[in-house]
Amino acid sequence: MLHTLVIGTLAASLLGLPVLDDPVPTTNPPAERITVEIVTVNGSGCRQGTAAVAAAPDNTAFTVTYSDYLAQAGAGTAPTDFRKNCQLVLEVKVPGGFTYAIGQADYRGFAHLERGASGMQRASYYIQGTSATDARTHTFAGPVSDSWQATDTTDVASLVYAPCGEVRLFNINTELRVNRGSSQPTTTSFMMMDSTDGAVSTTYHFNWMRCE
Repeated sequence: MLHTLVIGTLAASLLGLPVLDDPVPTTNPPAERITVEIVTVNGSGCRQGTAAVAAAPDNTAFTVTYSDYLAQAGAGTAPTDFRKNCQLVLEVKVPGGFTYAIGQADYRGFAHLERGASGMQRASYYIQGTSATDARTHTFAGPVSDSWQATDTTDVASLVYAPCGEVRLFNINTELRVNRGSSQPTTTSFMMMDSTDGAVSTTYHFNWMRCE
């Protein structure tokens, strides 16, 4: 069974955001391909070379894939293993005449939590020069050994768009934690934001506007 958490609207602030020049909302993404590249990566959950990004062919989203993002607690683990985090700075280049906001983020992974143990995933993101979204926390309770998913959405009125005609960096902060709690001391619980076959990734969905 897929454990899905759909978390409510993320609040966003427009403080410091330049006014767009007559932006026009559109449901059609640009035809010209966008590019997304990693500028910097930092954190215990995404050591250099263990995170990758890719834009969807239809320009509706981009994905982040992790290959070593694992928090664990219990038998055989180090004291610092219970918390892992990742800070990514991305360069998103879009065709002229368009700007974007992130309307939804889907986080996925796998969790094995013994009875009495718990897990937590937290995330926030923002476009350079704007305020970060509120960090949203998703909790999971054992016993469970299955895929997990958490979705954050932002309503249309609260979307924060990149300024027209400028390249702004996109910042993502994520965190995983596992608490052994009252689980048996001989057991190990873990939570990961990846999968063994690399098929699971975090997806950030674009909302587009035309810059007139």
